Amino acid sequence: MRRFLTGGLFLLGSLGLPVGLSPSQTGDQVPDYSNDPRLPALRRFFHQMQAPAEHLASVFLQVADAHSLDWRLLPSLSFVETGGGKGAPNNNFFGWDSGRTKFGSPAAGIHQVGYYLSHAPAYRGKKLETVLAVYNPIGDYARTVKDVMRRIAPRE
Repeated sequence: MRRFLTGGLFLLGSLGLPVGLSPSQTGDQVPDYSNDPRLPALRRFFHQMQAPAEHLASVFLQVADAHSLDWRLLPSLSFVETGGGKGAPNNNFFGWDSGRTKFGSPAAGIHQVGYYLSHAPAYRGKKLETVLAVYNPIGDYARTVKDVMRRIAPRE
């Protein structure tokens, strides 16, 4: 997938959607999640599952907060798609584009997918059930992702 740099935003060539840069890429301050109760819950989940994404827990929170997503959504998608990074070629923790998309790093992939789930017309403003049906309409996918979300934290 081709990317174009324009005014601090990447444009996904085939989609024409801007993808925001992470605060570390733009020089903005990265939020401190050390006292956030979501951080240990997310780390604990990934640790119990022996998932490489454990060290990215704060990135998942940062992206969820930046794009007003349920903080459990992206980690759950990554767990369902790749075991939280166990089978993530090209830093693609989400199976994005049937696993064909290459990301510069796992964090870059989290930022890109989070931005897309928040801003792309197919997802923007939709309820979780619809977002999941668009993301993967096959079988019990939505139920599976929501089950993982509840394993991370039962209620939100």
